[in-house]
This record gives sequence, C-alpha cells and structure tokens, in this order.
Amino acid sequence: MITDVQLLADRFGRVARDLRVSLTDRCNLRCSYCMPAEGLDWLPDDTVLTDDEIVRLIGIAVRRLGITEIRFTGGEPLVRRGLVGIIERTRELGPDVELSVTTNALGLAKIADRLAAAGLDRVNVSLDSVRPETFAAITRRDRLSDVLAGLAAAKAAGLGPVKVNAVLLRGYNDDQAPELLRWAIEHDYALRFIEQMPLDAQHGWTRTEMITADEIFTRLAPEFDLTPAREPRGSAPAELFLVDGGPATVGLIASVTRPFCGDCDRVRLTADGQIRNCLFARTESDLRGALRAGASDDELADRWVAAMWGKRAGHGIDDPTFLQPDRPMSAIGG
Repeated sequence: MITDVQLLADRFGRVARDLRVSLTDRCNLRCSYCMPAEGLDWLPDDTVLTDDEIVRLIGIAVRRLGITEIRFTGGEPLVRRGLVGIIERTRELGPDVELSVTTNALGLAKIADRLAAAGLDRVNVSLDSVRPETFAAITRRDRLSDVLAGLAAAKAAGLGPVKVNAVLLRGYNDDQAPELLRWAIEHDYALRFIEQMPLDAQHGWTRTEMITADEIFTRLAPEFDLTPAREPRGSAPAELFLVDGGPATVGLIASVTRPFCGDCDRVRLTADGQIRNCLFARTESDLRGALRAGASDDELADRWVAAMWGKRAGHGIDDPTFLQPDRPMSAIGG
C-alpha cells in the first residue's frame, strides 16, 4: 500500500523533482577535465546497484517522493548493459515521467532506436568540439565521427530536442564557440555551454583558468545577436538566449559564476546507491546498505527525505573554505 507522497524538501523551501541516476562510473573517453589518461579505479562490481535495485529506488522516488524527471548519467550510461531494460521498466512507472540520458554518444548510433522504443524522451550529448584534432586532444580518443553518427541517430529516432553540452577549455577550444553554435544551428541541435566545474579527478581545476559565461558571451556576441529567451528561468540550469531573434537558442550554464542554487530542484543517486543532495556535497547518504539489509519502501523513502533535509543553501565555491568533493564527476553522475 502506497502512503501519501512525501516531498523531497529542504530547510530552504526547495523541493527536488529532478532525479539524476548514475548507472556506472565507467567511461570510454578520457576527457582531460574529468579524469587522467590512464583512467580511474572503477567501483567494485558488488557495490554497484543491480538493475532491480535501481528500478526499485526510482519507483520509490516517483511514486512516493514526487519525482517527475529522471536523467540517466554516468560515467557513460551507454556502457551499462541493462540500460534499455532499466528505461523500459522506468517508463512503466507512468507516461508523464520525463526520461532522458546524458551521454558521450559513442555507441548511440547502434542503440538510439531501442532507447526510443523503450520510452526514452530525449538525450543530452557531451561534445566540446567538432574539429577531429581538438576532439581527440580533449578526449584522448579519435572518435568524433562516432559521436556525430550518434547525434544524427538520436535525432532520427525522435529523441529530441537533442541537446549538446560543451565545455570551453583555455588553450584547447576556447576559440571555437561561434563555430560550435553555427554547427548546432545547422543541425538543429540545442547547444548549451557549461562552465568547467571543480569536479575533475586530478583536482587541477582553478578559477583563473576557467572560461566564464561572460567570456563565452563575449566570444559569441560579435557574430550573433543574443537576446534573453525567457525570464525567469525557474529551476532550469541554463540561461537561454535567442540567436538572431530565434527560433534557435543557445544556453549558458554558469554554475560557478552565476550559481542558481536557490532554485535547484535536483537530487542524485550514485551508481553505488548513495544519495547526494548537491553536486558539490561533501557527504552522502547510503541507501544501498539499507536496501540490501531488507529495508521497506517506507524506510527507504524516509532515509531519502532525511538526506534532502540536510541540503546546504549553496555549493559554496566562492567560500575560501570550499573543498572539492572527493568523488569526481564520473563517479557522481551529472
């Protein structure tokens, strides 16, 4: 019997509606701003949630905790063998739950049709350059053609709007913002530029080297007329701008310089069953242990609610005492 819905509220009046589910910490790229060339020590297999455990926790989130949007992330979620089945079973929770995947798109061309048939709504693709040599330099893999094929397959399968997330890196692709935007408009992809965040495994991030949203805007402005597309933006992380009057848009996600913590509606479940109430949280709440110890759905829901109540007001990157999370982005899930 399902009890009344408990909202995932915190002490500051925010309510989480958007769940990011990391399916794996493994990835088949080695992006320089995420992990070292040799990769990382992956999570032991027995600590990673099974397909059944993931679906059960998602079911609790949707049916008991008011979650309306699920984003599957990684690492790289397409390397999770059970991905299609997980999406299929999640879709059975209700037709109104929005389902998306954030992916590097390496294997997307082979699976896009199956993902759409399983009930996936759309994809977000991480792509920082459309120049093969720059792509290879950033990702340490010569796989741009596979990514472009994956994007085309997603569009053909109806997994849209297809969003493209790009990070500009000083000395790599910081001169390519206009080129990326022209390419995205030509292919009818929704481009979002994201400020590089302090979530790299090497802990080499520095604010002075980061390309800010203001810099990105400055690099686009000489070639495009950018005007605000909506106001207010609510809980959406991207500030949207009409390009040359529209309908095309470009987004700026300025998590560092223009934080939107006050409107955050996200919560994260890691591949090993930990709740993170903030991307930059220094602590986690364990659901896997309770789940495997036989906890009921009500007990798991109560743990989740308690984890969200402790969410801080903001990520604190500007605070002199800020410490980067121990886990890198690949192990947290975007």
